[in-house]
Amino acid sequence: MDAFAAATDALFADPNIARDAVWRAGGAGAGVAVRIITRRPDQVIGFGDSRGVLPTMLIDVRRAEVSDAASGDTVEIDGEIFEIIATPTADSLRLVWSCEAAARF
Repeated sequence: MDAFAAATDALFADPNIARDAVWRAGGAGAGVAVRIITRRPDQVIGFGDSRGVLPTMLIDVRRAEVSDAASGDTVEIDGEIFEIIATPTADSLRLVWSCEAAARF
């Protein structure tokens, strides 16, 4: 294992940064247990001369745990379900998927 993979594993193992979740491919089935890191940055959207601030939810998951993340997958975090709403992107080392998600009602 190289240093970057080891550092990534350490981040996802840290209870102060990452947490347990259940990943369901296509939003169905029993799912698999994964460790995720969530980020909730606000996004500024322009509307002509105005701007609006929208909340976003980004979920990072290791590619070692979810090899083929896709739009339509769901993630259950503490009983709340989020749906992946855009095509996930991989980091430059191809170790982590970053996924945009929205709460599923």
